[in-house]
Amino acid sequence: MSDPGRDEITRYFQELQDDICHQLAAADGGTFTEDSWDRPGGGGGRARVLLGDAIEKGGVNFSAVHGELPPAAAASLHTDPGETSFYATGVSIVLHPRNVHVPIIHMNVRYFELDGGRYWFGGGIDLTPHYVDREQARWFHQQLRNTCDAADPHYYTRFKKWADEYFFLPHRDETRGVGGIFFDRLEPVAEQKSKRQLFDFTAAVGKTFAPTYLELLRQNEDKPFTPEQRRWQELRRGRYVEFNLVWDRGTKFGLTTNGRTESILMSLPPLAGWTYDYRPVPGSAEADTLALLRKGIDW
Repeated sequence: MSDPGRDEITRYFQELQDDICHQLAAADGGTFTEDSWDRPGGGGGRARVLLGDAIEKGGVNFSAVHGELPPAAAASLHTDPGETSFYATGVSIVLHPRNVHVPIIHMNVRYFELDGGRYWFGGGIDLTPHYVDREQARWFHQQLRNTCDAADPHYYTRFKKWADEYFFLPHRDETRGVGGIFFDRLEPVAEQKSKRQLFDFTAAVGKTFAPTYLELLRQNEDKPFTPEQRRWQELRRGRYVEFNLVWDRGTKFGLTTNGRTESILMSLPPLAGWTYDYRPVPGSAEADTLALLRKGIDW
């Protein structure tokens, strides 16, 4: 089979957005609102937001943008002289659940192309529980391992470590959640794989998202919780905000390339909180969760 061109890749991401939105809406009972947008420099996308029953705020965004690379973006990408324009397409998802026992989840799958012919794939899925359930974290990682192993036996270990390093808040000395997988700049020569193989793996990651999250939603959405637990959820959402606004490279790239601000900041929760010098009660579920927000755990 021939290597995929940008049209095939873009079309797949559009269809992936449609499929995931359909599955989430069916499980939640809510409906997505869609906002199509155009980027002044070239391209555009479809922002879809769900304010539902189980999902307090969720976004499933598709974009396909192109144009000239601003100097800040070119510097961050370490482009070669003469590589001044780009094409980027992908799907980005963040779901903030209503129930404190349902985890936050993020997924991104993307393709990036520079004039001159260089291109690469990136993406990943990571999970941010408000309360870490070890068994569910283990199951989540097994789903990602299964997807990785089908493409390359080294991918899971490599990309799991990458996620641990990337989804980390240095100023808090804690991971954003229980990790997952993260990969970027997968290129044929470096990976010793064809463009088709890299695309198929990226597509498989996209297909892993819905069934994995819907199972976690099913297991947890009806569990009772207290106002105190809800406050803890807001504090954990605050950490999520800190990562996305301070450390996330995708947020920075979107803003420096004049992306659509509402779509870029779709990842932020509807409500978040900060308490000065918060310290959980020793031995509490909150303290147990904080103790598990560290790199290198073999789930």
